[in-house]
Amino acid sequence: MALTPEAKVKKKVKEILDQMGVYHFSPMQNGMGRAGIPDIIGCLDGQFLGIECKAGRGTTTALQERELTRIQNAGGYALVVNEENINQLWEIKEWIQNKT
Repeated sequence: MALTPEAKVKKKVKEILDQMGVYHFSPMQNGMGRAGIPDIIGCLDGQFLGIECKAGRGTTTALQERELTRIQNAGGYALVVNEENINQLWEIKEWIQNKT
């Protein structure tokens, strides 16, 4: 079965996080949790990461924006990643490691 464009982005993000040694997981999206939770949750050098994956010109929903803002307000890092900016994950890693 072929991956959707967004699933390809998620797969690549997970591969990059694995290369970085970042602890990460994808929360279950079965309706039992809170709506808008990012696609991938991670921790890098003690810093919380919330990563929302989009394909192409995909945009976040209001609920996703709410959750990303809540993560940032709590001191975590919230990112929206697509095919064009996926390499920013390496920049975020460098930023976090230089900050801590």
